[in-house]
Amino acid sequence: MAQTKSPSRSSLDRFSPINLKPVQDDAWSNIFKPPPNETAEEKRERIARQQEAQRVSREIDEGILESKKLLDKKKKAIKVLLLGQAESGKSTMLRNFQLAFCPTYFHGEALIWKTIIQLNLIGSVKKLLSIVEDELEISGPRSRSPTGSTSSSLSDHHRRTRMRLLPLLSMETNLTRQLLPEHYDPLRTPEICVRAGSGWKTVLEKVTLERRVHPTGQRRPMTSDGRSKDDPTLVLAASKNDIISLWEDEIVREVLKRRGVRLEDSPGFFLTDTARIATVDYEPTEADIVRARLRTFGVEEHRFLQDNGSEWYIYDVGGSRSMRPQWVPYFDDVQAIIFLAPLSFNQVLEEDRQVNRLEDSIYLWKEVCSNPLLARANIILFLNKMDILQKTLAAGIKVATYVPSYGSTPNDVENVTKYFKEKFRAYHKRLSPRPRTFFCHETSAIDTKATQAVLAGVRDGILRHHLEELNVI
Repeated sequence: MAQTKSPSRSSLDRFSPINLKPVQDDAWSNIFKPPPNETAEEKRERIARQQEAQRVSREIDEGILESKKLLDKKKKAIKVLLLGQAESGKSTMLRNFQLAFCPTYFHGEALIWKTIIQLNLIGSVKKLLSIVEDELEISGPRSRSPTGSTSSSLSDHHRRTRMRLLPLLSMETNLTRQLLPEHYDPLRTPEICVRAGSGWKTVLEKVTLERRVHPTGQRRPMTSDGRSKDDPTLVLAASKNDIISLWEDEIVREVLKRRGVRLEDSPGFFLTDTARIATVDYEPTEADIVRARLRTFGVEEHRFLQDNGSEWYIYDVGGSRSMRPQWVPYFDDVQAIIFLAPLSFNQVLEEDRQVNRLEDSIYLWKEVCSNPLLARANIILFLNKMDILQKTLAAGIKVATYVPSYGSTPNDVENVTKYFKEKFRAYHKRLSPRPRTFFCHETSAIDTKATQAVLAGVRDGILRHHLEELNVI
């Protein structure tokens, strides 16, 4: 017969003799015990503190729960990375995506992009004036030949035009300093640029509105329509004729050609649109906004909610070499990568003039294809800036001069595109950790209609792949 073990004395001591409930004598319970000789007022204050602590605790718990719900929801969303070197067209492609699938959001930022476009125009003028200044220093006064024709050197007319346009440059510097207040150095950051997550859109919108509406108590010169005299709209309108005459000047064009400078191939080029943009009533078109150039440091996250209910996150990353280490954290759980590779076979990197742009794109492509973190992601190649490739080849520039392996293959768009497409395809097949389909599109991101048609197909393909991964279809 099993013996019943009597409770020990020490265990019985833990219960009170009346109701046998545990005695609350642990340190934690002592914290909440009322102090001895507590007054009614002290009791009310103590209870109020406890209630406040409980309220804060509930808010923290609710916040953690809400964050968990958002995280779970984000895990189910479609995540797309835009990758490529600096100036490959990532931000331009992003704006095409916004225009195609979130037009209300796209048009809601028109005021911001108007200022960016004006600054792009000023940036091109800045480059042009720099070349004119260098030429004036080395060419001396313009002289006439015995036949009466003029030489190709610049004259006092060009010098005066340059002096009249100089106020545009200080305007660009002031706004850039506002957008990038930390460690601003115009020599290191010669173009307007922003840091991701810095609230630059809010800053730019504020600055733009301040120039349109006179702030109370501020003695800033104003025009009759309420605009500030340092508004780029007014300064550009006043400088329009000088900009056009300088850009269309035959001697200036000769100087640019002799120096091998093609400003029209630069991102954010609007010099040929000066007559339309440098007016007081200018409003940017959709194509203008897509073409606008704004350099971004860091990684920007953009959320899109599609009509079919699917949620998308697109990450636009900085493409310069110093920014590339920041890409890796975004590789986890990404469904697709849109990789932009301009066929700029005759250009070099801005941060390293010894590196060919196309060689750098191929190097990046190999790194992305072989990365094990991206083994399950679809990689979609956009051979971008086909319009510039066509102009480059039409100018008689030979691919073989920069890419000796191209050999004697015909120097036309079709053959050049086919040659590099096969190079990218071969690396994709050889380096991918697991078999996957090779997707490639030839694009010109500033051609909004054609690009949006491509993006619609890409979006449907990514969505189909995502649903397959979730075993929905």
